[in-house]
Amino acid sequence: MSIIQIKDLHKTYDETGVPVHALNGIDLLIGEGEFTAIVGPSGSGKTTLLNIIGGLDKPTRGEVNINGTGIGRLGSRSLIDFRLHNIGFVFQAYNLIPVLTAIENVAFIIQLQGVPKRRRQQRAMELLDAVGIAEKAGQRPAKLSGGQQQRVAVARALASEPRFILADEPTANLDSASTAELLDLMQEMNASRKVTFIFSTHDQRVVEKARRVITIEDGRVASDENRQ
Repeated sequence: MSIIQIKDLHKTYDETGVPVHALNGIDLLIGEGEFTAIVGPSGSGKTTLLNIIGGLDKPTRGEVNINGTGIGRLGSRSLIDFRLHNIGFVFQAYNLIPVLTAIENVAFIIQLQGVPKRRRQQRAMELLDAVGIAEKAGQRPAKLSGGQQQRVAVARALASEPRFILADEPTANLDSASTAELLDLMQEMNASRKVTFIFSTHDQRVVEKARRVITIEDGRVASDENRQ
């Protein structure tokens, strides 16, 4: 079953008076439970595509439907609420809140959903345990290694019980051992929790783990390889 439908997606930037066509007519279906890598050279449009799927950017033309909802038609408040309940994000730079501890970073997302404090603390701890970092619950990001921070970021992405997670270059700042551990963790979450993962990546190690590889070149789908 497709949870994401992308039709004739275009994105043009014109901030300097010279149009840059980042996306040039993308058509894609992403199914539930996929573990998909979007790859391509720098400037190919893969991060732009991820940002539009996540509602962080708007297309110039075309549609993105998630679970039957056209996100381009949502107002700003409705879009924020929709993202909160449907989409998890994992970024290259972790994007943890530096003044909050690991458990507070995870619980913050659950708090935004209006969950009572005791329940959100319990759920945040369960997630930190699931990603193998429960013993660091009271530590702030500055006290954690890059791999540990990214595990907290994965727990935070899972906190809202999203339909899918968008991961933009999540291994770019990690060493080989941390990358392998993180990818194993994401695969386990994909298998056990049925969460769909969509990566934008240059990392061949991510590509090797992916069950579907979509190559973007010049803002178009150049190839779409399903390995399942």
